[in-house]
Amino acid sequence: MATPLISAIALDLGTTSIKAALLDQHGMLHHRVTQPAPKMNTHNGCYESDALSYAETAEQTLKQCLAQTEANPPLGLCSQRSSFLIWEKIGGQPITPLISWQDNRGIACCDAMQTSAHIIQDLTGLRLTPYYLAPKLSVLLQAHPEWRDPLQRGELLVGTLDSFMIWRWTNGKQHLTDASMAARTLLMDRQQLQWSPRLCDLFHIPLSILPQIKPSTGLNLHLDNGLTLQASLGDQSTALIASVDENSADVLVNLGTGGFVIQYQTTKETARNGYLRTLIYQDRVGQGHTAFEGTLNSIATALAPYPVNECQIEDLATNDIFCLAEPSGLGAPYFRNDLGIHFSQSIEFLNDRQVTALLLEAIIFRIAHILEDFHRESPFTQVYLSGGLSELTCLQQGIAQCGRHETYRLQQKETSLQGAALAAADMMGKNHRETEKIEIGHRNNALLEKYRRWKDWFNILLGTERD
Repeated sequence: MATPLISAIALDLGTTSIKAALLDQHGMLHHRVTQPAPKMNTHNGCYESDALSYAETAEQTLKQCLAQTEANPPLGLCSQRSSFLIWEKIGGQPITPLISWQDNRGIACCDAMQTSAHIIQDLTGLRLTPYYLAPKLSVLLQAHPEWRDPLQRGELLVGTLDSFMIWRWTNGKQHLTDASMAARTLLMDRQQLQWSPRLCDLFHIPLSILPQIKPSTGLNLHLDNGLTLQASLGDQSTALIASVDENSADVLVNLGTGGFVIQYQTTKETARNGYLRTLIYQDRVGQGHTAFEGTLNSIATALAPYPVNECQIEDLATNDIFCLAEPSGLGAPYFRNDLGIHFSQSIEFLNDRQVTALLLEAIIFRIAHILEDFHRESPFTQVYLSGGLSELTCLQQGIAQCGRHETYRLQQKETSLQGAALAAADMMGKNHRETEKIEIGHRNNALLEKYRRWKDWFNILLGTERD
């Protein structure tokens, strides 16, 4: 077989792993290299890892992948959204750890700013929650006032993970981020696609310390490693780019560390109650491309101790216990930090496999509920599943049955990598997408009935009247 022509290389700066791959002229990935991300340290709601160790691991991963080709392809970068750090301009030494998007040290800031929540949502399309950069950075600057002046003088720099990596790769010449990453900070005006002075004032963060916002594609930024960075985006953006036609109403369900249900905004619709309005990317001519997003927080963490591969669709809906499975609190559209992993009754008498079934039910039911909301606002016919957890047959079958739409699993496992490479190669919308339709084998009617009763329980738990 002839060696494929290489069109791009992509690097995925993930939460639990760092990946790189080469993209051929047909939009397919080759020579994937994966390394575990540095260990996350957790304490009192803080999620931190070693920033230099992370950067060095990312650079090693990229180098190993480049060794598989003699080409010098354009680079596409995708990054975990909202993770950030502060570092010294001279020498590049971090003065904070890499602070994860999962970190909730910004809770106190969010609580104190509730009267401004509607302003923040109007300007950003996002809810006021501690997952984003602004609340965390506001708390840090309050706790370390000595950092404020050096930041304003440019002696210290702050930025999301992409900013730090680009700064390293340009030998400190470029302090920038792209619009899709900036949009997840609570500091960017989604209409203007620029930092908002009003938002910066609300969070007491000087606008002058923030990186320059650039378009997501067409960057043409020459790096010290010999590569040219052509695209840089948030990881959920690249997953959507690789998975769904932008002109369709189809929905992507990306199941990884967290769960994300994303649908391109194809009409002038401006709001869905509680759901995020996400900037997917800003193209080279400055136009923003947006989507609506529902989220499930940290579902991989909830499932990690349990035998998920043993669970079958027949194991679901065998009892009357209801569950929520988001350890760091309910995500969009609810944003309830007070509701993590929660069972309607005691589970002391259940074995691990039975508890696993309850957690999987909770994920299926939350996704099905979001799909119902999306379909009500913008009808669709097809749902695509991606991410590591989408390989679980039990989840595939459950989503297909409760979601009641044609459901497909994307054969390409690394959709974030693929989307980043497609953006770098200027091949968005031209990729070869292989899918497998989820055929419903055993129809679990008890699961559909339990989903109906779960919604009633869930509404009572939330104190709402949602359908």
